[in-house]
Amino acid sequence: MIEMHNVTVHYQKDAPALSGITFKIPKGDFVFLTGPSGAGKSTLLKLVYGAVRPAIGHVVVDGQNVTRMTRRQLPFLRRNIGVVFQDFKLLPSRSVYDNVAITLEVLGWEKRDIGKKVYHVLKQLGIEHKIDASPQRLSGGEQQRVALARALVNEPRILLADEPTGNLDDNNKDQILRIFKEANIRGTTVVIASHDKRVVHYSHHRIIHLEKGRIKESQDVAFPA
Repeated sequence: MIEMHNVTVHYQKDAPALSGITFKIPKGDFVFLTGPSGAGKSTLLKLVYGAVRPAIGHVVVDGQNVTRMTRRQLPFLRRNIGVVFQDFKLLPSRSVYDNVAITLEVLGWEKRDIGKKVYHVLKQLGIEHKIDASPQRLSGGEQQRVALARALVNEPRILLADEPTGNLDDNNKDQILRIFKEANIRGTTVVIASHDKRVVHYSHHRIIHLEKGRIKESQDVAFPA
């Protein structure tokens, strides 16, 4: 589902953001990317949806070589990828409904079908009563759910998340993680970048650990509860 072969990314010539990255994530897998700040976790996620191009190597997603794609081809790849950004990237002047609906509008869904789908996914996440609210009036946990609803509304094959539990209390962290797990059970491949040891260590999923732009460890880890 996601493959990287000897990938190197340069932001500065003398300090690669990622170097010699090689791994495979099978379809339906659930993977955590871990490592300290600046290790390259966010850059790795950006490679998957084509926001960053490698200087060396190849990135293959859902059978397509992202490295060779043109700008016009990337939107077709991204139709099957849901992304939850670290800063949410919600539209502050638009309602919760609008923030989630925009994904389906871009894909050309009928207005009637969009309404049904948006309400359904908001209900799944327990925030359907906030459908007309402004994101600015929501708590951090509620904003996170809206961002997740936007990423999930078109049932993507791949779901990427950058620090999705940051600044949340333990109860909200558990609820957000449960939503990711439910998506994974339905067949979505999930990749989460996180430095939250509590979330990672007790989730019993594969871990790819990065340090200074290199993979230091990649394994299936089951920590005791």
